[in-house]
Amino acid sequence: MEVESDGDAKFTGHARSANSLRREASRSMNETEGRNARVYAVVQRIPRGRVLTYGQVAAAAGLGAMARQVGYALHALPDHSPVPWHRVVNARGEISRRSVPGAELEQRIRLELEGVKFDARGRVRREWLSMEKAR
Repeated sequence: MEVESDGDAKFTGHARSANSLRREASRSMNETEGRNARVYAVVQRIPRGRVLTYGQVAAAAGLGAMARQVGYALHALPDHSPVPWHRVVNARGEISRRSVPGAELEQRIRLELEGVKFDARGRVRREWLSMEKAR
């Protein structure tokens, strides 16, 4: 960056073109959509009455330790999506706080209707944290 004699800054060097920025944004959107699709595919395979943690979903989706990306993907779901978002809990086995009041209660009710049990601290019992159906 250079400063001209009138005090205004003048940017020099390699400025990216508008087309370059659009391509980069498009690539980023495609990567996000692909990542979200992998998350949704894993979540759709969680059996009724079972839960996984955000970290377990991330690992199964090939995202390594990117548990937060799972949360972002589930947050991006449209209303009335068939993806069973409610079957994903945090690493402590708890329902994560939401920005929308009442969403935690909705998730707990959905899980309880599927037979998932919670302990006195509001955590999912360890036996429910798997892809294996109960016997």
